[in-house]
Amino acid sequence: MSRIFWFRKDLRLQDNQALSSCALSSIQGGDSQVIGCYVYQQKSFEQLSGIRQHSLAASLEALNGSMNSSLVVLEGAPAEALAKLATETTAAFVHATRSFEPAGIAEQERVEKALLKVGKTLVLEGSNYAVEPGAVVKPTDGTAYRVYTPFYKAWFEIGWKEPFKLPKNFNWLKAESVGSPRPTKPAQFKVFAGEAFAKVTFERFKKRALFDYSENRNRADLSGTSKLSHALAHGEIHPRTLLADLRDTPGHNVFRKEIAWREFYADVLYRNPHTVTDYYVPRFANMRYDTGPEAKRKLERWKNGTTGFPMVDAGMRQLAAEGWMHNRVRMIVASFLVKDLHLEWQLGAQWFEHCLSDFDPASNSHGWQWTAGCGTDASPYYRVFNPILQGYKFDPEGNYVRKYVPELAHLQGAEVHEPWLLVDGLINGYPEPMLDHSSERDESLRRLEEIKEK
Repeated sequence: MSRIFWFRKDLRLQDNQALSSCALSSIQGGDSQVIGCYVYQQKSFEQLSGIRQHSLAASLEALNGSMNSSLVVLEGAPAEALAKLATETTAAFVHATRSFEPAGIAEQERVEKALLKVGKTLVLEGSNYAVEPGAVVKPTDGTAYRVYTPFYKAWFEIGWKEPFKLPKNFNWLKAESVGSPRPTKPAQFKVFAGEAFAKVTFERFKKRALFDYSENRNRADLSGTSKLSHALAHGEIHPRTLLADLRDTPGHNVFRKEIAWREFYADVLYRNPHTVTDYYVPRFANMRYDTGPEAKRKLERWKNGTTGFPMVDAGMRQLAAEGWMHNRVRMIVASFLVKDLHLEWQLGAQWFEHCLSDFDPASNSHGWQWTAGCGTDASPYYRVFNPILQGYKFDPEGNYVRKYVPELAHLQGAEVHEPWLLVDGLINGYPEPMLDHSSERDESLRRLEEIKEK
């Protein structure tokens, strides 16, 4: 009797614990046949930005190619679609990778109930993390870590398994498929995705930037990051695969810690599911935030990259053009939204979710809350990023700004970060700063004083 493997955010064949288990069970059962299935909903797909649509479609096409064109794609609610497929193919078991995020948990619970109604079983194994969320606890009392550094030490001590290898002696069984979803919106460039591309990207990163990662990862003007966030978000590569190749060197150690930040946020969200949209530190919900027409106007200028602050605008335009933004710049634009524009972090998180091809619920929500000062182990609220000084520090020659803000391409070197000081700085239509950063910083700190615990 064949088994179904339900692909979710694990669009790969190798180092996929749940898939390897499914294949092995099919072999041991004497059937050696697996139906690989992915389910999407057209309405939700159409709501994605163009780059996110093309990213998912490209990832699914790559997965299908690695399965000899046997991927079964279904449209509809996963619970009903999987129950129907299991009934039609007489598969008794549906295997999948366990989700630990709120939406994923709710989805797998619905699928389990639907399968039980038709006499089928959902088998959940593994996770999208090296160490499952909820596994890292304090040895003294078994509670969760609220601070990253001790979490990292405990996470590292737990360790992780070797990458899983997919058994070879099984077959993919084909079934009726609607095919990969077709993008309804354009993308600015051709998207390359999939497991093989992720592995090539990792190999290039190891040669290009891993050795100096500790020094260059924050430089927006350099190619110093891994470029693997998209692959991790879609599950085209597992963190275990990356960790297995890391050694005890400065660059390798810092990259390992960056992977652990992703797992820390996943752990925090798993234990505090409300924080995907709500404050981790409740008192920040009582802070005065700007609302109304003027606040909406400010939000639109931020989204469009027309704030008059070059480093902020370059980041927002990179996001619009590429569906990605350098991590340091994400912190800069987030600080600007919350502490200069006095808008709630959820507005920025929603925009990132709409635009980012590497969107991850835990990293997105808690990355925003870290910068906003209201998350776990957060940057203190009174730490307000100066968008001008951040530009000088992390784009010292101005190359990043000139790449994404063509109105400033005529300026030389670091002068691009304060174009309003130059006679010809704004001649191409770039706007003057929409606010005075020092004044808004002071205003932000005044608002903090209002909610301080007495």
